[in-house]
Amino acid sequence: MNAVRRVKRVSIEGNIAVGKSTFAKFLNKAGQNWEVIPEPVTKWQNVEEATSQTFSCMSRLRTQLQPPPSRLLQTTDAVQVYERSVYSDRYIFAQNMFELGCVNSTEWAVYQDWHSFLVEQFGPKVQLEGIIYLRASPQTCMERLKQRGRVEEQGINLQYLESLHMQHDNWLLNKSTKVHFQHLKNLPVLVLDAGLQFEKDLHLQARLIREAATFFSGL
Repeated sequence: MNAVRRVKRVSIEGNIAVGKSTFAKFLNKAGQNWEVIPEPVTKWQNVEEATSQTFSCMSRLRTQLQPPPSRLLQTTDAVQVYERSVYSDRYIFAQNMFELGCVNSTEWAVYQDWHSFLVEQFGPKVQLEGIIYLRASPQTCMERLKQRGRVEEQGINLQYLESLHMQHDNWLLNKSTKVHFQHLKNLPVLVLDAGLQFEKDLHLQARLIREAATFFSGL
């Protein structure tokens, strides 16, 4: 058979500047039976704050709805890996904005209704089979954020990164975040220590890739 029997969708989640793009590049270079879909950062870097959350959610929906890459079509079981998902828009960033008081109860309710509607409309096409959680301390993320020096990130402070860290832990580690989609409730999560300096360490990169490959094969 030349057709794909099943495409497993996996997202890479983690705090701002934790190293998702760097890890994704190494993962993509390793090739094998997966394809990495990068986060469309440039599409929302200059979007006004008031609309950025909805815009990023729609961008990720469009990204996750694209057909499987051609080099995966020769396999019977393939993996698509996405930098962040439509679910982290809601359970990390939007929820954090609400808890910080950046949006009111009405705006939060409208956002949740639209998010649920869109996800339910696309159904299995955006469902995940697993999540890779790159975890590092907020202090480490802050250092990396300063090093990369993106203009649009200049206003981000340590307190904000700490709140996002807590949201990630609550959702992916503590399982205390209330999720609204049945398939998310028992979703496998691979936690990788992103506090390690893996950008130039080939042995560490190889180890992380092996862990990811083992995780993919078990989905």
